[in-house]
Amino acid sequence: MGNVYVTDHPLIQHKLSYIRDVKTGTKDFRDLVEEVSMLMAYEITRDLPLADKPIQTPLCEMTAKQIAGKKLGIIPILRAGLGMVDGVLRLIPAAKVGHVGLYRDPETLEPVEYYCKLPTDVEERELIVIDPMLATGGSAAAAIQFLKDRGAQNIKLMCLIAAPEGIAKVQEHHDDVDIYIAGVDEKLNEKGYIVPGLGDAGDRLFGTK
Repeated sequence: MGNVYVTDHPLIQHKLSYIRDVKTGTKDFRDLVEEVSMLMAYEITRDLPLADKPIQTPLCEMTAKQIAGKKLGIIPILRAGLGMVDGVLRLIPAAKVGHVGLYRDPETLEPVEYYCKLPTDVEERELIVIDPMLATGGSAAAAIQFLKDRGAQNIKLMCLIAAPEGIAKVQEHHDDVDIYIAGVDEKLNEKGYIVPGLGDAGDRLFGTK
């Protein structure tokens, strides 16, 4: 069973409180999502392997540590996942970025794919699927399945806020995927929104309704 990691660092929790606040405008919301995504990327990359590398400091030669040839891929779920990409790339700028486009049918709440463009070597990469919200879990589970269908073998999921129902859905369908989140909320409401949540992440990121 994949593990669930709640990144409860004080800076993350502090910034998350402003992300949730209805009074936070689009620009600040976007900046905060990027900042929290960068801080979470620090946690999600904690287990990357290191290798020795000889270098020359201004004083002498030494053996330093560098990440050991691990290919990474960032896969935002469109559209809200785009708001997290730059924050992750600030820490791991060499990562390739793919995109999975899904929308949730308002009647069935089931995910519908409309776009999928991935790096050609996804089977060789450790992939991080990113989306601010893990609500019903349908979109995340579907996106992960799309990646597996194309050969991906090492996948993690990173979200800002999750409902227990969404966590359970991903674990039910993908018990090999670790989930990284900044907050686990109470429940979903009758419309499939996380409560207390933060509203519609895509609308708040891009100023739409």
